[in-house]
Amino acid sequence: MTTEEEQAAAAVPARLRELPSRLLAQASAHAQRFVIEGLNGADARKWHYAALVALDEFGPASQATLSGRTGIHRSDLVAVINELAERELVERTPDPADRRRNVITLTPLGRRRLRKLEQLLAAAQEELLSPLSAPEREQLTRLLGRIVDHHAHSGPGMGADAG
Repeated sequence: MTTEEEQAAAAVPARLRELPSRLLAQASAHAQRFVIEGLNGADARKWHYAALVALDEFGPASQATLSGRTGIHRSDLVAVINELAERELVERTPDPADRRRNVITLTPLGRRRLRKLEQLLAAAQEELLSPLSAPEREQLTRLLGRIVDHHAHSGPGMGADAG
């Protein structure tokens, strides 16, 4: 941070500096920047990771199921699947039970790509959480999870994403 940035930060009123919602928003902005920069270096997006990890964890899925598991809107998911299929990271085949639906399957190349993206995301998480000790990181993750879980059950969902 430059001296000018430090002076500007010090000029922020204490009540703003201590407002949890503001701190979460600022931390989120940093997190998104680290994730986007890391994934951009591999010509990937967070939705690529979300789709690949869902397929890896749960196995082949219809586009509708994959949309629900990732929080990616169905219309956006089509573009994501197209991009992944063009790169041969996933295969799209007709569902034998319903020919109107497609089943999306992770390919071996997709699994290798996922491992690379996981390394990039681990580096982004490390950068984001670098000021914290390991126990503090675990505590922060638990607390954020509690906040997200609480509000996910009490109102309209925000949708899942990576990073």
